[in-house]
This record gives sequence, C-alpha cells and structure tokens, in this order.
Amino acid sequence: MSSYIFVSPGSDPGAGLPLVDPILTAAKPTMGTCRPDLRRMVTPGDHIFVISGSRGLRHQQYVIGGMEIDEKLEDQLEALRRLPQNALRFVGEQKEGNIIALPSGVQHPRDTHSGFDRRIKNYVIGKNAVVLQTPAEVTLGRQRSVEILSEIFDRKGDRVQHIVGRNRKLTDVQTERLIEALKEIKREAVS
Repeated sequence: MSSYIFVSPGSDPGAGLPLVDPILTAAKPTMGTCRPDLRRMVTPGDHIFVISGSRGLRHQQYVIGGMEIDEKLEDQLEALRRLPQNALRFVGEQKEGNIIALPSGVQHPRDTHSGFDRRIKNYVIGKNAVVLQTPAEVTLGRQRSVEILSEIFDRKGDRVQHIVGRNRKLTDVQTERLIEALKEIKREAVS
C-alpha cells in the first residue's frame, strides 16, 4: 500500500478556512483537484491524510483527517456524471466542490488552477473517512498532532513542517496508528 499525508496551505476548518479538496465530510469523501501527483500514485486501499495549513503561532496545525481510497475514476467528466453535487460552485466568494470540469469538458471559468488537463485526471472516491470536526476535536487535534506525527514518523520536531515533508509516505503500520490516533481524539472529545 502507498498512503500519504500532506499539508493543505490555505485550509484550517477549525479557524474558519474550509478544506475544499479533499471533501472529507461528505457521505462519499472525494479528492479531485488538489495534489494531482498524489491522486495519480494512490490505489484502492491506500489512504490520504490532510494537515491544516500554517496560520502562525495563533493556530497550531493539526491533522484534519483522512480517507481510504475506494476507487479512482479516470477523470472529472466521469466524476461529474456520478457526483454532480461535487461540481465547482461558489457561495459568495467561498469555493465549494472539487470538480473543475464543466459538462462540455472545458475548465470552469472561475477555476484559477493551471494545468487543467493534468488536474482533472484521477478523481479519487474514498470511504471510511475520519475527520476532526467539532470544536473539541479540533482543539485536541491542535494539541496532539505534532506529538502524534513525531511518534508515528519517529522524528523529533516542535512543528509539523519539521516532521512531515511534501510527499510524506506512510507505511501500513503508520497509517493504522494515525487512524487510531484520530479515532481516539474523536472518542475523547465526546467524553
């Protein structure tokens, strides 16, 4: 298996900066525009995890969550036929949806990504998402993510970027440890 963890620079749901891609909170989690390199490399059974972007000292980064890869579609046109609710749309200025292809096969006019032909390939549909969503979960996630990642990767550091690089690959054991750590945070946040 090949599982990966990455930082989403502009995202911090706990600080009001939504994670647009991947969409982890839907009934069918998906990933369609972000990190085409990772989407190309993963196969069913692998996992992808996301860390919030750096917001300075005010907001400690945390592992937002992750999903297991269930299937991979060839491109976003197939995804648009199967998951039209994931088409790119805007609520005010807030972007929602992770399918940037229009039904005609051209790029959505409000999508600003370059490399459209490359970005629309390998649309990922997930399952078994584990996401830190409630304020209590996010707080615990911020408090513990650096320690959890340090232990999982056996690498010392006091900030996420000291531990996790751009294409940080996880072994099966590391993947299971991270899933269990996220689930433990969710359990503890409820009690």
